[in-house]
Amino acid sequence: MNLFDQMLSRYDIKTESERLNAMHEIMQEITLAGLYRGGFFEKAAFFGGTCLRIFHGLSRFSEDMDFTLLNSSGDFIFEDYFPDIISEFKSTGRTVEIIRKIKRKKTDIESAFLNDATEIFNISFRTEKVVKIKLEVELNPPGFTNTEQKLLLHPFSFFTRCVSLPDMFAGKIHALLFRNWKIRIKGRDWYDFEWYIRNNVPLNFESFRSRTKQINGIDIDLTGFTSLLFKRLSETEIEKVIRDVMPFIRNHDELKIWSNEYFTELAKRIIVQ
Repeated sequence: MNLFDQMLSRYDIKTESERLNAMHEIMQEITLAGLYRGGFFEKAAFFGGTCLRIFHGLSRFSEDMDFTLLNSSGDFIFEDYFPDIISEFKSTGRTVEIIRKIKRKKTDIESAFLNDATEIFNISFRTEKVVKIKLEVELNPPGFTNTEQKLLLHPFSFFTRCVSLPDMFAGKIHALLFRNWKIRIKGRDWYDFEWYIRNNVPLNFESFRSRTKQINGIDIDLTGFTSLLFKRLSETEIEKVIRDVMPFIRNHDELKIWSNEYFTELAKRIIVQ
């Protein structure tokens, strides 16, 4: 049994969906290991739903990996770290390819910290095209990004630089308010929003304000933020929110309480830092 299969054996897999989610998570851990070996976390930090899942116990799976540079850098080349990622996968017994994803059009925001200055890549197995993860690195990071070192034990023990929870909460709130949902609402934003509230994570409001200035050209105060958030939470079609998040969680019963009223009540519990 190779190392990849050993890592897979840690999971209690009952369905094909659970197998794919587990494989995604293992691929994410191996990717982080490769980036660590290459010195990537001297220049960048990990954030987003996958970061919450791996390092903070978020009870949902996540496919994408989001990174942000610590400082804007015109000479940063993400591809320089790909040999380390490929080598790390090879050491676990798997071969992958990394392909740049071409953005079809520019958008104001695609995820918590993302704007136009973002590089996007897909990592996939050569023999299993359906299993892939997306890497996104923000090249022009908003300000007020605080970080911390988090320990990961697989595929070996190493530290990953992660954006601090109050700053990640700011990024998630920004996504919740300004993400372009088109025809598909990203219910995972709502799931993560609930997680931050339930875990008493304070919101770094200056971090959120910095993002709205840089990405949206809006200088929003606390009153304007509160009004905008309550409007978003009360008017969104909650059924679409629930349908989006269901494939990524095991216990669907925890969604029974979800309603517009429930989320507006959660918003009243935000602790502003």
